Amino acid sequence: MTYPTFSTDCQSMLCRFLTPEMFEALKDVQTSNGFTLEQAIRSGVDNPDSSIGVYAGDEESYILYAALFDPIIEAYHGFHPTDAHRSDLDPAKLKAPNPDPEGEFILSTRIRVGRNVADLPLGPAITREQRDEVERRVVAGLETLTGDLAGTYYPLTGMSPETQRALIEDHFLFKEGDRFLESAGLNRDWPSGRGIYHNHDKTFLVWVNEEDQMRIISMQPGGDIAEVFRRLVRAIAGIGSQVPFARSAHLGYLTSCPTNLGTAMRASVHIALPKLTEDRERFEAICAKHHLQIRGVHGEHSESEGGVYDISNLRRLGVTEVEAVQDMVDGVVELIAEEKRLRGTA
Repeated sequence: MTYPTFSTDCQSMLCRFLTPEMFEALKDVQTSNGFTLEQAIRSGVDNPDSSIGVYAGDEESYILYAALFDPIIEAYHGFHPTDAHRSDLDPAKLKAPNPDPEGEFILSTRIRVGRNVADLPLGPAITREQRDEVERRVVAGLETLTGDLAGTYYPLTGMSPETQRALIEDHFLFKEGDRFLESAGLNRDWPSGRGIYHNHDKTFLVWVNEEDQMRIISMQPGGDIAEVFRRLVRAIAGIGSQVPFARSAHLGYLTSCPTNLGTAMRASVHIALPKLTEDRERFEAICAKHHLQIRGVHGEHSESEGGVYDISNLRRLGVTEVEAVQDMVDGVVELIAEEKRLRGTA
């Protein structure tokens, strides 16, 4: 492979930080899983409109290709190569009375974390056999969950049309990944080794072998953020007692995309703010103040519908889980207050 030619309008962090000299120094370096620099940057090379453009194949990727990953991590997270990540999953420390007890603004709350298995490669470098092993181990762990976390696992391979329809109606079913994940090698052997678990109340969900080997999700209608967080913490503890998670003292929980490192957490609400969002500058200023990300109702790269947006924490690495959720809570409180002021109901 030769140094890739990037268009002059490429804005990705790969374009920004990968120099010809760095490429020459790293192009023949491989991790113990055989993962290469070419694989790490393939998604960003294939997709010049990427915002990041790199994926890790294993923990070693972050070490051997640190010359590339470190400046990207620092630029995105403000996290330095000498920093150590902190974790705190204590629900008692979260100050989150329901900011919308009447259900006027918040349609739903969803908090998820990414997790990967400690002794196996990440998705971009994993073999088919290893991916199947992940599925076996994770499903065995899920089957030990009890109480309100107990549920059923639905493998994508051989899924019946009836089950497929039901999961689509609940917005649970994930499909073959997008072009960014395709180029990163995350869609290989689809749909083998993939599946979905959910509890009986449909408030707890696990995606197996999508972008990360586990996406552990707690969710429910309305704005009781604290309850959603408590359920998630219990689920993480239950699964983690059976399946060891990939983690480092420096980067926290390890993920294939460097934007998810650390807490690997995204705490979000779907919230209706039709008056405030007419003033895009004010809306964005409040979100920026609280380190929040704005997305459309169908996730990244989607649009709002009826003044409803997906609002989530932006910071993941260098803050604790409690701090990440608190960012979202505090921002939502101010967004609702501003919407009420504009409606004349404050």
